[in-house]
Order: sequence, then structure tokens, then C-alpha cells
Amino acid sequence: MSVLVLHNYGFFSCCNIRLNAITDYINTNKKLPLEVDTSGVFGWYKPLDKTDDITFEYFKNYNKIDTIDINKDIFIYYHHTHQYLNYSLLDYVNLKSLIKKYFSPSDYIVDIIDMLKQKYALEYDNICVLFYRGNDKITETQLSNYDEYISYANSVISKNPHIKFLIQSDETEFIEFMIKKYPNNSFYFKDEIRHVNKCNSTVDKLMPDKNSEFSKYYLAITIIMSKCKYILCGSGNCSLWILLYRGNCHNVYQYLNGKFLIHDIIPTNDISNAEYIKKYS
Repeated sequence: MSVLVLHNYGFFSCCNIRLNAITDYINTNKKLPLEVDTSGVFGWYKPLDKTDDITFEYFKNYNKIDTIDINKDIFIYYHHTHQYLNYSLLDYVNLKSLIKKYFSPSDYIVDIIDMLKQKYALEYDNICVLFYRGNDKITETQLSNYDEYISYANSVISKNPHIKFLIQSDETEFIEFMIKKYPNNSFYFKDEIRHVNKCNSTVDKLMPDKNSEFSKYYLAITIIMSKCKYILCGSGNCSLWILLYRGNCHNVYQYLNGKFLIHDIIPTNDISNAEYIKKYS
């Protein structure tokens, strides 16, 4: 049987619904779907024919990635609302293989990652991400003030005096604020991101003619952020996918429900699924 996914909103919202549909199928049928039909997804990012499936422009074809053995006793704990979950509670153990199979970056995205790594001389172990998804996100969840990032960023500096801050945001004001605070040890991807002055909209809606190009940059940048030593972020689809690609929440500072949660416990994979569900569901 196949899984049909129908969802046309932001890029990682589409990814979230796609993953939710896959996990629902596996939990119900105890096997992988034969096909994941995503021709009705990523509509905002299709430059021409709206019926084309562009999934494999972003991700490797899952049929070319090793299959996954499904344990019939396992229930994969996942729902698209987990974008607003405490990220220490994500089911990293069981989601890891699904992210690899269905969301591994395509060769084109890998090339972008390599280009950015070289262009900006990225050293992941010496980077702290300051990620802020702003603008219309405020209609969905509580956002932090810019100042609230500073004490945690300074805490990271106290541990790693030579740390560099990667500033990533769709709000121009956030980028300018952080560059001013950390003028000698911060940077952002100047040519590869879109940002606008604070407003109740998104860059996708304001610059639709650029969506195809910049969504590919953004996927590459999300994977880059997932590799960095520290991450300060809010809660939402974009932050969630940084964590899903990271595969754990170690050294992550997550703003949720009016405060930052500090996830500094070294992750382990020794908790059984039954214990996980009992503890966290």
C-alpha cells in the first residue's frame, strides 16, 4: 500500500506532515509503505507544473536507500504537533532511521552544504547557532525577545571563549541585533538566505518567485545548523527539523512556553520503546 500526503504550506511544515503520515502507516501496518506519494506536497516551491513531484530535488529517493527492519513491537512516538514539544522528549531512537531513509539530502543539497562549508570556512565544533524564526510565527506560538538569547549566548562563550555565532533568522532586526552584540565573532549566510523587516508574513509569501532556489539553500542550512556544537532556537517546524537531523538535543537551548529549556544531558539510546512511551506519552 502507498501513503498519500497532501499538504501545501511552509517547507518544513510539509516535511513534518510527510513524516507524520509515514509513522502513522508504520504504526498501523507494522511495515514500510510501498510508496509515499508526495505529488500534492511542496506546492509553494514548484516553479512551473504544479502536478510535478519535486520531493527528490531535495531528498534522495528512498528506494535507493537501504530498507528498514520494522520491529512489530515498536510504536514510533511522533506527531506533527511535536514541533511544540519539549525536544528532549522526541523519539530520536526510532525516528533516526526514518529520517535517513526518507529525508537524506539529495546530491544537489549535499553540494550546497559543501559549498557553504568551504565559502564560510565552517568548523562545526566551534559554532553556536542563534536561530530565530520570527515574523508570522508569533501567530502560532510565543516568541522570545531578542535580549533573552544574550545570557545563554554569553554562557556558551564562558565555556568556549573562541566560539563563533551563526546567526540565522527571517527577521532582519534579529540579524542586525546579534551582529551588533557580537561584531567580532558572528556571521550569517549573506547571499543564501532571505530576511525581511518584522511583519505578519513569511519570506515564502513575500518572495514567491525565489522559493524554489532559496528553499534548497534553507534545507542545506538546516542540516548545517544541526551539525553545530550549540544551538539556541525557538519552537516550531524549522527548529524541530534541526533537531531531527541532529538526532539528539545535546547542547540545545530551546525557547518554549515563555522560557528557555537547557538540554545539556549527553544523549543515550538505551531506553526501550515501552519505557519511552510510558515515561513521555
